[in-house]
Amino acid sequence: MSHALRTLATGVFSVQRSVSAVKIRGQQRSRSDAVKDSQSQPFDESLLEFLVCPLSKKPLRYDERSNELINEELGIAYPIIDGIPNMIPQDARMIHKSGATEKPTDS
Repeated sequence: MSHALRTLATGVFSVQRSVSAVKIRGQQRSRSDAVKDSQSQPFDESLLEFLVCPLSKKPLRYDERSNELINEELGIAYPIIDGIPNMIPQDARMIHKSGATEKPTDS
């Protein structure tokens, strides 16, 4: 297994454990908390070789400024938390094709 896939598999397990721990404690974290936390570990750009948008199956672009994976075709951005991409479509935010952002909506 390549280093990038091993990193991804380890990260997915870590996210699942973290989400369970947050649910158990009854705490909710805002999107802004996730953005602050996302600065702790850098995103491994070699993962872009394997990652595609779960909705369109198209390649994604890493935006270092916002620390998100961008699907230009659909105009959505997936957050990266602690160096791990959150590829859940419901957690993605809509972006304008021109690059400006919209407010995220509560689901």
